[in-house]
Amino acid sequence: MADHSIKGKVALVAGGAKNLGGLIARDLAANGAKAVAVHYNSAATKSEAEATVAAIKAAGAKAVAFQADLTRAAAVEKLFADTVAAIGRPDIAINTVGKVLKKPMVEISEAEYDEMTAVNSKSAFFFLKEAGKQVNDNGKVVTLVTSLLGAYTPYYAAYEGTKAPVEHFTRAASKEFGERGISVTAVGPGPMDTPFFYPAEGADAVAYHKTAAALSKFSKTGLTDIHDVVPFIRFLVSDGWWITGQTILINGGYTTK
Repeated sequence: MADHSIKGKVALVAGGAKNLGGLIARDLAANGAKAVAVHYNSAATKSEAEATVAAIKAAGAKAVAFQADLTRAAAVEKLFADTVAAIGRPDIAINTVGKVLKKPMVEISEAEYDEMTAVNSKSAFFFLKEAGKQVNDNGKVVTLVTSLLGAYTPYYAAYEGTKAPVEHFTRAASKEFGERGISVTAVGPGPMDTPFFYPAEGADAVAYHKTAAALSKFSKTGLTDIHDVVPFIRFLVSDGWWITGQTILINGGYTTK
């Protein structure tokens, strides 16, 4: 019988410097992971990555940070290789990388579309590809998507449209990796109370999002709290291993599928 606990496991968290990714990385260490690799995108988040690494070490786990632009397949391959060299083959691989664009379709440039595709689709595909090559048998792989995949709404075509392929990547990967006991899931949080959310939204939109979920009035901000998402991630990479090939929306009833 495979061991599905987090204790003693090696984890890689892409986009693990801050916000939800940073909290996931710290939570894995707090729940017994022996080593966590923290990926960050650029020098702008280096200090936050270092703070997360320090917190992981304080929890008793080994930690390393790697900078990489994951829109290049070679960089994704190197991230996994560097992780293996530094802390061993990962048992858990979590990709929180993403970019939001809220804009009418008629105003979206080719350059903007290409960037959204690279960040939200291409990087996710090659992260899953490398996870399939490098994650240990009976491992767990999770990709962050968005609850907008269950929405009927304008202005997010480039965001939800470039996250949508990850559902199909997840299904295919779960089938292909399943013979090795690896579970593969996608998780779509609702609008989260983080700095990632507010720049894309005007005041009216923020007010709407804060009341749109069925459980909004029971949330401190009305939005999805990252602390309410992390326990589901923890479950999926441990006792929830039997869930695979699924996209799970965690949003207090903001959207459903």
